[in-house]
Amino acid sequence: MHLAKRIQQLPPYLFVEISRKIARKKAEGIDVISLAIGDPDIPTPQHILRSLLKASHDPVNHRYPESDGLPELRKAIAGWYEARFGLAFDPDKEVLPLIGSKEGIGHIALCFLDPGDIALVPEPGYPVYALGTLFAGGESYYLPLTEENDFLPDLDKVPPEVARKARVLWINYPNNPTSATAEPDFFEKVVSFAKRYDIPVCHDNAYSEVAYDGYKPSSFLQVKGAKDIGVEFHSCSKSYNMTGWRIGMLVGNAQMVNALMRVKSNLDSGIPQAVQLAAIEALTGPQDCIESHNRIYQKRRDKLVPGLRQMGLEVNPPKASLYIWAKLPKGITSAEFAARLIEECNVVVTPGRGYGEAGEGFIRCSLTVADDALDRAIKRMESFRLAGVK
Repeated sequence: MHLAKRIQQLPPYLFVEISRKIARKKAEGIDVISLAIGDPDIPTPQHILRSLLKASHDPVNHRYPESDGLPELRKAIAGWYEARFGLAFDPDKEVLPLIGSKEGIGHIALCFLDPGDIALVPEPGYPVYALGTLFAGGESYYLPLTEENDFLPDLDKVPPEVARKARVLWINYPNNPTSATAEPDFFEKVVSFAKRYDIPVCHDNAYSEVAYDGYKPSSFLQVKGAKDIGVEFHSCSKSYNMTGWRIGMLVGNAQMVNALMRVKSNLDSGIPQAVQLAAIEALTGPQDCIESHNRIYQKRRDKLVPGLRQMGLEVNPPKASLYIWAKLPKGITSAEFAARLIEECNVVVTPGRGYGEAGEGFIRCSLTVADDALDRAIKRMESFRLAGVK
C-alpha cells in the first residue's frame, strides 16, 4: 500500500505517545500520575450540563447542524467578546464556531498556503500550527521563543526574503507550552510587521481566562489595526472545562473567517446543536465558575513550583495558562529527564523537545491533575536526584 508523502513525513502526535506510555504502566498495575496533558480534571459546571441534557432530548438537535453554527451561538460569542474585551464583531461575518479550536487551527492553513508557501511558526509551540502547515503543503519557518526574549518571537530577526514569502504568522499568548504572556506593545509590533509584509495573523488565545494573581490577559484584536490583518481562535475547553464537548470559535477579519467557513462547509457537518446550546449557556450564563477554577489552579501552581525547584529546576511561576515551563540543569536532555522521572517516580511530564528544537532544556508540567494526585507526585519527586548534572 502506498501512503501519501504527507503521512510518511508526519511525526507521531506528541500526546499519543505519552498516553501509550502511561497505558503500558497502568496495565502493569502501577499508579502513574500524569502532569503531561492539559485536560482540565474539574468537571464542566452544572448549569452548562443541565442545558446540554435538556437540548439532547429535543429531536430538532438530533439532525445535521449547519457548518457556520446556530445564529444564536454566533451572537453569544460576539456578546462574550464584547463583554470580556470590549470588541464588537458582526455575528454573521466575523464569527465562526468550531469543533474545538484545534479543528480550526488545523484547517486554516488550507486557506492561505499553497504548496511551497511559508508559515511563520513559533518554536516551542503547539504542534498543530506546524502540522496544519504540513497538510497544506507549506513549509514552516520557525521563530525561536527564547528565555532571553521573554518567550516572544523576535520579528526583527525574520529575514526580509522569508517575510515576503510568508503567507501566515502564528502567535499564541498566554503561551503553550511556555506559559509566557504578551502585552499590547508586542501585539502592536505584530500588526506593524504583518501589514508591512501583508501577512495574515492567527492568534491562539485559548488560555485567556486561565490567569492568576489578578492578571487579565488581553486579546490581540484589541490592538488598533489587528482586525485588518488578523483573526483570533478561542475555546470553551479551558474556560469552562468543556474539552470533551469540542467547541471553539474564530473571530476577526471577515475575509479570513469566511475562508475558513468555506473550507469547513466542505469538510465537516458542524457542531452538534445540543453542544452549541450548552456553549451559549456557558458564554451567557454565570461566569463565576472561571474565577473558582482559577483559584484551584493557582493553589496547585503554588504547590508544584517549590517541588520543581527542590529538584534543581529553574521555575518562574506563570501568570496565566495551565502549565509550568521548567528549565532543566545542564547535562540532561528533556527526553532523558522525562524518561527517568517516569521510570523512577511513575510521574509523567512533557519533554520540551516535543514542542520543537527550541524547547530543548525544558519540561512542561500541567496543573490539570487532582490535588491528591498532585500531592503524591510532589512527594515522589522529593527523592529524585539528578546525579552528575550541573
